Amino acid sequence: MIRLAATVAIVQDDKVLLAKREDFEVWCLPGGMVDVGESLAETAVREAHEETGLTVEITRLVGIYSEIGAWNDIHLALFAARPTGGALFPQADEVLDLRYFAPTDLPADMFWWHRQQVADLFAGVGGSAAWRQNVAAQPGATTREALYALRDASGLSRTEFYHWYYESLGAYNMNRQA
Repeated sequence: MIRLAATVAIVQDDKVLLAKREDFEVWCLPGGMVDVGESLAETAVREAHEETGLTVEITRLVGIYSEIGAWNDIHLALFAARPTGGALFPQADEVLDLRYFAPTDLPADMFWWHRQQVADLFAGVGGSAAWRQNVAAQPGATTREALYALRDASGLSRTEFYHWYYESLGAYNMNRQA
């Protein structure tokens, strides 16, 4: 299955806002899947508001990232944004916590594929980055529901499961695309 998504890097005082996900209890950039009739930028603005409570203004396209090789392929656009209103309020049932982090002080428990996106953001990349992010994941999940069932049956904490499922094979890599 191929999916299209957008993430948003909300920057304030030279720090990026990260969300701690409920499903794996790890940190990530806010974002989600594109809805029918919605542009990538509209998705980023909507997801920022839904997950963080903030109204944002897009400041630039950072890059396009293709996550290939897990139970589904996701192609996403990362947008930089600044908050223009609202108040930090984690989305119930999806976000446990919201916090701003300096690029040199990112949390250890974070989606590894978002680290490159944050690095590109603070390096000033704008609209020209395209990465193929090869994901080597454990077998057994072909849908999000199957992934969560595997997680729940594993006996691992959500964070331990994330590390086992997405990082234990040690085969992930990223290749810059032209």
